[in-house]
Amino acid sequence: MFLKLKAGALQLTMFVVVVIALLLAAFILLIHTHKTFKTQTDFVIETVNNADKGIHHALNNDFRLNDTISVSLNDQDYKTLKVHQDYWGLFKKVTAVSKIKTKVFKKIALTGTAQPEINRTALYLQDNNRPLVVVGHTKIEGVVYLPKQGVRTGNISGHSYYGEHLIYGTERTSSQLPKLPLETHEQIKSIAHIYKGVDSEYFLDLNKSRTYQNSFYSPLQVIYDPSIINLSEISLTGHILVQSETKIVVDASSKLRDVVLMAPKIELTNYVEGTFQAFATKEIIVGNNCKLNYPSALVLKEENSTTEVVGNIKETPFIKIQKGTKIKGAITYLGSTKNYKSQVFIDEGASITGEVYCNKNLELLGNVYGSVYTAGFVANQSGSVYQNHIYNGTIEVDKLPQEYIGLPFKNTKKGIAKWLY
Repeated sequence: MFLKLKAGALQLTMFVVVVIALLLAAFILLIHTHKTFKTQTDFVIETVNNADKGIHHALNNDFRLNDTISVSLNDQDYKTLKVHQDYWGLFKKVTAVSKIKTKVFKKIALTGTAQPEINRTALYLQDNNRPLVVVGHTKIEGVVYLPKQGVRTGNISGHSYYGEHLIYGTERTSSQLPKLPLETHEQIKSIAHIYKGVDSEYFLDLNKSRTYQNSFYSPLQVIYDPSIINLSEISLTGHILVQSETKIVVDASSKLRDVVLMAPKIELTNYVEGTFQAFATKEIIVGNNCKLNYPSALVLKEENSTTEVVGNIKETPFIKIQKGTKIKGAITYLGSTKNYKSQVFIDEGASITGEVYCNKNLELLGNVYGSVYTAGFVANQSGSVYQNHIYNGTIEVDKLPQEYIGLPFKNTKKGIAKWLY
């Protein structure tokens, strides 16, 4: 006996089979998509992690400047990691390029010297067979390297020393001033010639636009003028070099971020704010109540021809920081001419959070929250010049954040000052 089924039941059965087949196919496709997505996600994460490995490889290993090296990953051939090292201003710039198949990730960082965890140097005063003399409300706190003659109190215009201790910290004996690496000197010297190797298409015209932004992943852009450059009501960000053969004047209306300035003379008017590096050969003048954020740098490297004769008086290069100004970063003076004047002058009420390096004379009336390295001090008071005197100046290294990354001294641990964009 045969059971007769209606044709509609067969259609329903076929429909159910098709639905089940579609669901199974969708499930299989979902699993495959999930696995593919996970693989791609793992590749992206690994690519980023490898780029970090490249940056840290550069921090922990020395290799030639402007070289691109391959870092071994001990893995499949389709994974590569390359690291390039050059300079941006005073800091080394490390670029890591990580690639896994079609996934590419790049990272760029400014690097310098990391702070030691203990026994940080507050002052290193070169031994010139003359003691350090502290006067007024001077305060030096931290590890201090002094000449064999040590430290004593002094008197300027009736003002003696008012502190309870001459040094608030550990005293050690100094010798010659620690030197910056030759590579750093060469880099500072070479900045003046960088623009010559830049194609004309990357030169910017301030008459066409007052706002420029350039990523550090892109080629260098240059603003160049043999005459005076006035940076007023202008915004510059990123991988941009501003160079004058005469002078650069930065107005408070300007907005400068991570750019480099190069000129024989550089002047910042009152109330300038920004984050940038300035390089000069004759003078750097920073006006009142300016604010330069980390990691900024003011660098003057004297050239043999930079000493000018005004009247019958030789004018030597100098850096001058005026009242109320706050700078977070490094101030560096590298000169060959020495007299009884101050080559670096930090006025009262001014503060430097970072490092001051002067291989000639420093006059400190303000505050340094960090480290000072100098060949000598001077105090110009009441028409007289007092050698190796500090009058009302403050040096406190413990107020410098442990995360600070600064000047590239030899045989020191490296760190990341800033991630670039």
